[in-house]
Amino acid sequence: MKNFLVLYLAPASVIEAWMKTDPITRKAAEEKMRSEWTKWMSDHVKMFTDTGVGGKTKRVTSSGSHDTKNDIMLYSLIEAESHEVAAKSFENHPHLQIPQSSIEVMEIRPMTGK
Repeated sequence: MKNFLVLYLAPASVIEAWMKTDPITRKAAEEKMRSEWTKWMSDHVKMFTDTGVGGKTKRVTSSGSHDTKNDIMLYSLIEAESHEVAAKSFENHPHLQIPQSSIEVMEIRPMTGK
């Protein structure tokens, strides 16, 4: 099995606009997506080794560090037979219902020189 980093992305501007949606409409849509997400996760639970939520972000450069925002909402670490199998398993994921969202699946390989 190979290891992969999965990033669930959505533009911060889309999320900010969503937070301004009527609370009743937003709550119903979020409950629907949460239900679909829970089902999707239970159907694919065997491939996950870790999942977490993004938080406050600092960008570090040679000039120092400062607060920043990025499009990463969540991450997962998964195992799959191949990159193609890993990516295909995320097609039709509930996260993709968010406008302009995407999911990136990156193979994780050991660093050489250890």
